[in-house]
Order: sequence, then C-alpha cells, then structure tokens
Amino acid sequence: MMATVEDGNDTRRRILAAAKKLFAERGYAATSLADIASAVGLTKTAVAYHFHPKDRLATELIAPAADDMLALLGADLSGPPFVEALVAFTVRHRTVIRLFMEDISRADDPAPGSTGEAIRTFSDEIFAKLVGPDPSTEARLRGWAVLGALQWAVVHSMDQPEDVVRASLTRIALSI
Repeated sequence: MMATVEDGNDTRRRILAAAKKLFAERGYAATSLADIASAVGLTKTAVAYHFHPKDRLATELIAPAADDMLALLGADLSGPPFVEALVAFTVRHRTVIRLFMEDISRADDPAPGSTGEAIRTFSDEIFAKLVGPDPSTEARLRGWAVLGALQWAVVHSMDQPEDVVRASLTRIALSI
C-alpha cells in the first residue's frame, strides 16, 4: 500500500504532539529525537525525515504562540487590561512556555533570525509594555516579578485546569 499525503500529515501531527508533551515534561534539551520516535512508535530516522534538525520541531510548536504574541503586542492595551491579556496568552500556551525558558531563548547571543532571537525580542517587547517608557526601578522590578511569576507558575501547574490557573494568575499578577 502506498503512503499518502494524509498519512504524512498524520505522522507529523503525532510527532508534534509527542514532542510537545515530552518537551513540557522533560525540557527541550533533555528530549532527543530518539525519545520522540519511541513515543510515537517510529524510528529516529523517520522523525528526522519530518523534522531535522530538532529545532524545526520547536519552531513549529512555537509558531501558534508567536502569532498570538504578535496579536497581543499589536493590541492597544496597557495597564491591567494588558496584564490580563498576557496572563490569558501565557496560560493558553503554557505547554510551550517551557521552551521559551529553556536553551532556545537562554543563549547568550542567539543567532540572527533564530527562534531564540525572536523569543528574546518578544520578551523585550512584553517587558516594555508592562513597565512603560522610562520606567523607575520599582516599575522594572514589578515587570520582572510579573513575568517571572507567570513563567514559573504555568510551567509548574500543567496538571491544573486552565481556567483555574488563568483566574488565579490574573489575580496574582494584578496584585504585584
């Protein structure tokens, strides 16, 4: 029987789902293509056929979040409405937030045009919207506290219902 385009798309979806789950559980750096292949019952070569190098997986998983981030940054929001929208974004995309926090964005000098550079740019723009122009030391500290709370909370609350996490984090972020 001949493989179809639909079969290939299903395989890609299965690989992406397994990668998303494993990256969220173990982290990007600690998950190999062999781990992903094992989770979907394929060979490492089959996974590499669809996604080589591994950062292509991360890029595809991050793409929907990046589109939502562009919409958030383009929205005419500030103050509490921006914080509420940021919390909603963070909770909605919490399965890929760990990727943001891992090796992809932590490189000291991410390559131009890389996923790491894009994430760093998003982070800088979010921070600027949180603290406003020419922020005081207190405003910068508050911005970092909000971002840190959101990042760490969503990574460590994967087992909690999204609506509960969103409501709690909105209250917490607005109180900072």
